[in-house]
Amino acid sequence: MTIYQTGLDVGSTTIKLVVLDEAQSTRFSLYRRHFSDVRRTLAEVVLAAAEQFPAGDSSLAVAGSGGIAAAGWLEAEFIQEVVAGAEAIRRLLPETEVAIELGGEDAKLTFFDAGIDQRMNETCAGGTGAFIDQMASFLHTDPPGLNALAGAARTIHPIAARCGVFAKSDILPLLNEGAAREDIAASIFQAVVDQTIGGLACGRAIRGRVAFLGGPLFFLPELRRRFVETLKLNPERAVCPPDAQFYVALGAALGAGQLTPTPFSRWAERARRLAAADLSPEMAPLPPLFKNLDELASFRARHDKARLPRAGWPEEGGVFVGLDAGSTTTKLVALNQEGRLLHSFYGHNSGNPLKSAVRALTELYDHMPDRLTVLQSGVTGYGEGLIRSALGVDLGEVETVAHTAAATFFVPEVSFIVVLSVVPLPTSD
Repeated sequence: MTIYQTGLDVGSTTIKLVVLDEAQSTRFSLYRRHFSDVRRTLAEVVLAAAEQFPAGDSSLAVAGSGGIAAAGWLEAEFIQEVVAGAEAIRRLLPETEVAIELGGEDAKLTFFDAGIDQRMNETCAGGTGAFIDQMASFLHTDPPGLNALAGAARTIHPIAARCGVFAKSDILPLLNEGAAREDIAASIFQAVVDQTIGGLACGRAIRGRVAFLGGPLFFLPELRRRFVETLKLNPERAVCPPDAQFYVALGAALGAGQLTPTPFSRWAERARRLAAADLSPEMAPLPPLFKNLDELASFRARHDKARLPRAGWPEEGGVFVGLDAGSTTTKLVALNQEGRLLHSFYGHNSGNPLKSAVRALTELYDHMPDRLTVLQSGVTGYGEGLIRSALGVDLGEVETVAHTAAATFFVPEVSFIVVLSVVPLPTSD
C-alpha cells in the first residue's frame, strides 16, 4: 500500500493542500480561498483529499500563518512556513539563488547564495496579495482584471504600497485627473515591487537565478514582469515553476515524510468534527447592526430629520446645480431659487469621475422640464478641477467651505463639523 505525505498551507487568505506519493510526485493538490471562514474551508479541503485516497494512509504537516491553530484542530504537526518554503526550494529548485514569495498578507525574500538569509514582512499587509485585492476592488475589478489592465499600460506612476490608505491617496488624484486605468493597474504592481525590494532586500542585490513563488506571483504574470524589469533580470534566470502557488504546502508535505502515517479516513473524521464544532466565545460573530426591518426603519426615521426640503419643478425660471466629485462617488443636487431640493443623484464613479458626472447631469436633464435652464453650477471634491474644465462648470469650491455652507444652512449656530467618508444605507428615494 502506498504511503502518502500531505502538506497544508493555511494562509491569511487561502488554503493550499498537496499530497505526495512515495516518489515525492504530486498526486493531488487543491488551492482555495477561505474568505475568513478558515475552519469550514479547511474541513472541505481535507475531506476532498480523503475522497481521493479512501483506503490510503498519509502523514500530514501544516504550515502558514494559520497553521498552528489548524494543526491543533486536526491533531497534526506544525512546521514554520519559511522553513517549509526553503525546504521545497532546496529540493525542487536547487539552483535558486534568490526566492521572492508573495502571500495573502506577507512577503518573503530568501537568499541562498551564501547559506540561507531569510527575510519576511509579517507586521503589515502592504505590498502583498491582500493589498492587490484591495486595489483591484478600488478599481472595480479583481486581480485577474487588474493583470489584464496592466498588460496594456504605457506609463508608470509613483504609488505607495506600504499602506492601502497611502496608495488610495496617490491613486485618487490620478483617477480624477484622467489617468488611464491601465497605467494605474501597472503602477499598483510596480508599487508592490518597490515595497518588496525596498522593505526586504534593504540594499542587498537580487541577482542570479530568481524564483517567483506564491499565489500573486503565479496568477499575475504582469506583476512578475514588473519584478523582472525592475531587477533587470535575464528572463532565463527568472523562474516561476508550474506549482509556484503550492511551495509552502509542498515543503510541509516534504517535512511530513518523517512523521507517522495516519489513515486518510481518520483525517476525514477529524475534518468532519471540526466542521460540526461550535464556535468558541472569542470566535462568535458580532451582532447585526439591525435585528429586523423595524429597527432599520427606526434608524432611517431618526436620520431623515435633517433632509433638505423638497419641492416640485417651478413653472418658469431656472435651477442651481451642485456637484460633488468625490473619491469614490458622485453627488448632484438641483435647487430652486428658494433653496428647496428639486432633484438629487448619488452613485459610485467606478474609477471614472467624468463619466459619472456626465451620467448624473444626463439624469438631471431627463427629469428637468424643457422650460427651465441651469442658472449657475458649482463643483467640489477630489475631481473638482477635472469636472470644471471638462464640463464648463461655473465655479469650483473647496470641500471644507462647501461642507460649512451646507452645515450652516441646516444649523446656523454650528461650531464644529465632522465629516465621515462612508457609503450611506440605501433609501426608498
